Amino acid sequence: MHLGMLLEMAADGMADRVALGPLASGLTFAELASRARRLGAALEARPGERVGLIDLNSPAVPLTLFGSAIAGKPFVPINYRLADPQLRAIVARTAPATIIVGEGVVERVGPVDGVEFLSRAEALALAEDPEGKEKDGWGGDADDIAVLLFTSGTTGEPKAAVLRHSNLTEYIISTVEYAGSAEDEAAIVSVPPYHIAGISAVLSSTYSGRRVVQLEAFDPTAWVTIVREESITHAMVVPTMLGRILDIVEADGLGLPSLRSLSYGGGPMPLPVIERAVGLLPNVGFVNAYGLTETSSTIAVLGPDDHQAAFASDDPAVRARLASVGKPLPTLEVSIRDAVGIEVPVGERGEIYVRGGQVSGEYLGRGTTLDSDGWFPTRDEGHLDEAGYLFVHGRLDDVIVRGGENLSPGEIEAVLLEHPGVLEAAVVGIPNKEWGEQVVAAVVTSGGVTEEDLKAHVRTRLRSSRTPDHIQFREELPFNESGKLLRRVLRTELSEAFT
Repeated sequence: MHLGMLLEMAADGMADRVALGPLASGLTFAELASRARRLGAALEARPGERVGLIDLNSPAVPLTLFGSAIAGKPFVPINYRLADPQLRAIVARTAPATIIVGEGVVERVGPVDGVEFLSRAEALALAEDPEGKEKDGWGGDADDIAVLLFTSGTTGEPKAAVLRHSNLTEYIISTVEYAGSAEDEAAIVSVPPYHIAGISAVLSSTYSGRRVVQLEAFDPTAWVTIVREESITHAMVVPTMLGRILDIVEADGLGLPSLRSLSYGGGPMPLPVIERAVGLLPNVGFVNAYGLTETSSTIAVLGPDDHQAAFASDDPAVRARLASVGKPLPTLEVSIRDAVGIEVPVGERGEIYVRGGQVSGEYLGRGTTLDSDGWFPTRDEGHLDEAGYLFVHGRLDDVIVRGGENLSPGEIEAVLLEHPGVLEAAVVGIPNKEWGEQVVAAVVTSGGVTEEDLKAHVRTRLRSSRTPDHIQFREELPFNESGKLLRRVLRTELSEAFT
């Protein structure tokens, strides 16, 4: 199936429902489809083989996503937060292309061979023009590239992950019920458009018939205001967002009465934060979703019933599932393997492999990373418990090698976060002449905690070799806007401090 077909199905079956924007004045699905077809026709006639976007959230995001698909050109949303030299380099790699841009982007990037810029206002005008030609949205090859997403580049030069129409539509059709949303449902989208969560939010809401309300960029006060004013029922946040949202809700005591479902992902959720959220928002169903760009979004889900069962249980094994990402989607296979690719027993750690129709595992100019049987090595470390719950322990690239022993930063971070005074924690390895690497932690605390307190806390729960050699107290940790810890940045800063 093709992305254009998802929109056409929504327009055909739910024409008069509001698809995008405020309930009182937003675009219906019929209007959204008509505008996307007009933009698609205009983009087909524009120069370049791809359609880029460098902008905040706005109606231009879903229109360009679907318009690019209808035009038969890959959609390439680009991180506007990059430093100017990096942004220009990504734009050059996207050429030849037409790139839709927000205010000030052209001045930042400058002229680039093979690239034509189109302002957001110009793109929206093309979509709104009643005299504009409309291109058929039902066509298109499912094997064509739908989206190119550049990785965050926190550990090296960004790679362009290839997501084909077949990958994305497989994910949507297997996880979302067509027209399954009630007419009063609405989702807030505040994640950036260049993140897979932003792409999947548009597609899943369209197919299900759920209205989308956009926030240009995340701001906790604006987020809470929109949720209340627009009676938002569904939301997705990253862990760093949730704590800031809860601060506002707790301070004003007004709650979020319309909210029914809150999904979180993009990084480890500290147990104290989710416990606080459950206490402040007792009528909200919480969902932990784990996924990757290369897998078209979600791999595994810990649903509301799982959260409730874990919170209510005295069984340590059941309670521990709060730290899991839930069970893999039924349409996917997950395997945990050792360093030579052999599956390990249940409960044992290894690399997470995943296989299924939504899995791409492909990078532009680099080909596929799938093995001969279609398995994608995620480079994430994890394990499965007896009941099939998946636990993710972090990137294998982040493993600390101390004196020949492999140490998982995630394991140490989880223990640090068990301390009642620790709000955030990150662990990295930095060079050490004697041991190769030494363990160093950076923490954000609520105060009244000493370095020796935390070392003793870790020492009583883990082997002594896993106790941090140094702990730095900080006001905040370096996260990107998608909630991912910038380990390379932190490693550099801690190396400068302790070597």
